[in-house]
Amino acid sequence: MPSPGLLVLFGSQTGTAQDVSERLGREARRRRLDCRVQALDSYSVVNLINEPLVIFVCATTGQGDPPDNMKNFWRFIFRKNLPPTSLCQMDFAVLGLGDSSYAKFNFVAKKLHRRLLQLGGRALLPVCLGDDQHELGPDAAVDPWLHDLWGKVLGLYPVPLDLGTIPAGVPLPSKFTLHFLLAAPRVCSEGQRVAGTDPQGPPSEQQPFLAPMVTNQRVTGPSHFQDVRLMEFDITGSGLSFAAGDVVLIQPENTASHTQRFCQVLGLDPDQTFTLLPREPGERQGPGEARPWPPVLPTLWGLLACSALPRVLPPTAGVPCPARLPQPCSVRHLVSCYLDIASVPRRSFFELLACLSPHELEREKLLHFSSPQGQEELYSYCSRPRRTILEVLCDFPHTAGAIPADYLLDLIPPIRPRAFSIASSLLVHPSRLQILVAVVQYQTRLKEPRRGLCSSWLASLDPGQGPVQVPLWVRPGGLTFPQTPGTPVIMVGPGTGVAPFRAAVQERVAQGQSGNVLFFGCRLRDQDFYWEAEWMELEGRGCLTLFTAFSREQERKVYVQHRLRELGPLVWELLDRQSAYFYLAGNAKCMPADVSEALTSIFQEQGGLSGPDAATYLARLQRTLRFQSETWA
Repeated sequence: MPSPGLLVLFGSQTGTAQDVSERLGREARRRRLDCRVQALDSYSVVNLINEPLVIFVCATTGQGDPPDNMKNFWRFIFRKNLPPTSLCQMDFAVLGLGDSSYAKFNFVAKKLHRRLLQLGGRALLPVCLGDDQHELGPDAAVDPWLHDLWGKVLGLYPVPLDLGTIPAGVPLPSKFTLHFLLAAPRVCSEGQRVAGTDPQGPPSEQQPFLAPMVTNQRVTGPSHFQDVRLMEFDITGSGLSFAAGDVVLIQPENTASHTQRFCQVLGLDPDQTFTLLPREPGERQGPGEARPWPPVLPTLWGLLACSALPRVLPPTAGVPCPARLPQPCSVRHLVSCYLDIASVPRRSFFELLACLSPHELEREKLLHFSSPQGQEELYSYCSRPRRTILEVLCDFPHTAGAIPADYLLDLIPPIRPRAFSIASSLLVHPSRLQILVAVVQYQTRLKEPRRGLCSSWLASLDPGQGPVQVPLWVRPGGLTFPQTPGTPVIMVGPGTGVAPFRAAVQERVAQGQSGNVLFFGCRLRDQDFYWEAEWMELEGRGCLTLFTAFSREQERKVYVQHRLRELGPLVWELLDRQSAYFYLAGNAKCMPADVSEALTSIFQEQGGLSGPDAATYLARLQRTLRFQSETWA
């Protein structure tokens, strides 16, 4: 039987689902299967009815939400008017990636699996539930699931006897080739590439706006343990527009010292220039043999897809060159602006590095780290201390020095943009965008402190020393505020979680909206009480009702959930009698569950509801978007 076109579609927020998808692609190629790997929203969903074999790899974000790059697909696949036999020709499997500390663990994968069955698809396996909380990470579930998956797939489509599988130790061809230039041509800078004379639409990841940084001010006290910055950017002429609840994405860079060290370890000349060309041939447009269809169904599906997803892109031929890399490009620009050398490497990094290693002892260790038996040791070496790609390469110098330049983009993932809640309103600060940034720095057993790439890079920028530009763009966030006049809002924002609520308060006050209730929590009033003077001024004008929780100012720690319980009668009055909206933003570790528990108690004590009825009441608030949250790890 001829091999079908295996399609791997992923929805990824932080890169883990994409990494697993690319692993699937590599393993398929080793088994001589034609395989395409695409983000869900870059795939033309009208073609899905013709796909015989599809693997979906889906992360779950926030409170059970799909990742940004599958939201269009998500809206389409759950349309009620899709025929129940739409996908009856498809064999599929769903691999989920989530965190079992969240209530809606792997919610997206479970729901998608059920929906594909409803549309007539045939599941090769039960859904895989990868868990970040497992001591070995998602691989603890993914590894045995993939073993079973390939058994099913190869049972349907055996490898030709005259070919066999490609052994794991043999490297697959690289995706790209780097053609180094002898002469040094004029290299297109990032700024020149981005700020073209004919921008296509509003700023985006492919074409961010280079926003001048106006201020970079520390807003925590000098003795406070954490450095938190209020940063302001000038967005004049950018075409950017945003509302309360939206987020800004910022594309960071590696430090100059890390870039130099990387080039030294790999023996690269940072000033050398190259052009990048895809190595892989154009992908097949057809998925192979498909069962005949009633003539009306593809037409109906196509019409629905076109009406639901007007912005879906058609399939592209081959592997496109990264849009963020100029052509030609310098090695320095590739390393400083594109390769994420400060990230913690995934298992796939060690698998490819072992294939490329000419050094027997280093290769043996790399093979162990990439094997199922070596995952506990890899966790201790890499994930627990948060050792970076650059540090690993320094630990394997013979291997690092022998890495072919063509494999750099296969080996090292791209730097991903970081999202920050916008902390200002255009109604109050026209042509300005403000964010509140906690600079990430912590110690592990490694000598060098661990630093957040984006927050540390932003904190290092000093507009007082000369012009500074930051690549950024805006997208809708997870919080939307009511437009109906007179609707109260309760906002719970401890720490930097208060940022989106500052934008909301500014916007609502400028629009004449009353009923703004804010619960803010921090450690100490004189150290990390963000925007204290602004809140006091608004409260004095009757535009804001503020409740604070300073956790370290008394023997017993007091948090926002305690203040909510104390003010239970007010909370119940606003929610039940005045149809208020409730918002929550901040750290995802314990606070969201504690706040939900406080609300449930209020519903029981003030509303006289039973435990099950209180849980139902809270679920109804969530379903009707009167309870919204945006949390982060």
